[in-house]
Amino acid sequence: MLPDTNLTKRTIKILIPLAALIAVMCLCAFIGTEKISLKKVLEGPAQIAGDNIDYEILIGVRIPRIILAALIGIALATAGAVLQAVLRNPLAEPYILGISSGAGLGVITAILSGLSFSFWAGSTITLFAFAGSIFTVWLVWLIGYFAGRFHVTTLLLAGVVVNAFFSAVIMFLTSIAKSRQLRATILWLMGNITEKSADVLWFSGISILAGVFCLFTLAHKLNALSLGDNEAKGLGVNTTKTKMAAFALTAFITAVAVSLSGLIGFVGLIVPHAVRLIVGPDHRQLLPISALTGAIFLVIADTIARSIFGQEQLPVGVITAIAGGPFFLILLAKYSRKISWVK
Repeated sequence: MLPDTNLTKRTIKILIPLAALIAVMCLCAFIGTEKISLKKVLEGPAQIAGDNIDYEILIGVRIPRIILAALIGIALATAGAVLQAVLRNPLAEPYILGISSGAGLGVITAILSGLSFSFWAGSTITLFAFAGSIFTVWLVWLIGYFAGRFHVTTLLLAGVVVNAFFSAVIMFLTSIAKSRQLRATILWLMGNITEKSADVLWFSGISILAGVFCLFTLAHKLNALSLGDNEAKGLGVNTTKTKMAAFALTAFITAVAVSLSGLIGFVGLIVPHAVRLIVGPDHRQLLPISALTGAIFLVIADTIARSIFGQEQLPVGVITAIAGGPFFLILLAKYSRKISWVK
């Protein structure tokens, strides 16, 4: 039997960004405000805390943060690629569709209410952010169902309107927040990756990777959806069930990511579109390569955010917004002239 050359080519294309991600993570682990000696790190942990600070910084602080940034990048980039396929619109992504704003509203509600409790691998903020994201997706889906029977334009406009409404509510709640609450709220809304416990890292990693894997299994159906509903139905795809599954899984991984880091915009917009220009629209390679590229992008962005101003760390959402804003305007201009791949 002859080998599947297409499968071999796709595998090679996926292995290249995987190798790049590993290299970037290793390099970024040694970049920061404190210089780290590899020789000291290889000596291992000291018996007395603080005797080998290089090892403690690398293993206890930087590596967990880099892994968390990679996981969030994977989730947001994959979510953006899937939403662009389902809605057949290159401007679609979780931040623009209001999923992130829903999570932000949940976090502000948790902060202002004063509720404080914890559960395994989570906290009040994580729970409220997750609930806000899921509620937003349900609301957008409900509006789309009653207004246009899941028409792609209706869903996109519903997401934009819900995003605008939730953003207005967020601004109102932020304006009445007390000073101590205000700082925590603003940092979270700007997108801020901080160190998490091992339990949180394991829980979020398993949740995100499981959701992403399930989305990968829908790749061939997403290829059909990109052609249009009628064409997808002609190929035997149940468009309604596929959209519901894709939307639900996208909401899930986005909710987990946003609950961990706050509102990080444009990752789901920049990465899938850039990858599509290079490798094409086949979601069998577009999704995994977008996921890996999203991880690379956010790890680099977070490294810049925690290193550029010394001890004063920038929220990573600021870096992604600076990179994503001009890119979004270029896409918007291209889309408005009907030059994009949208039907």
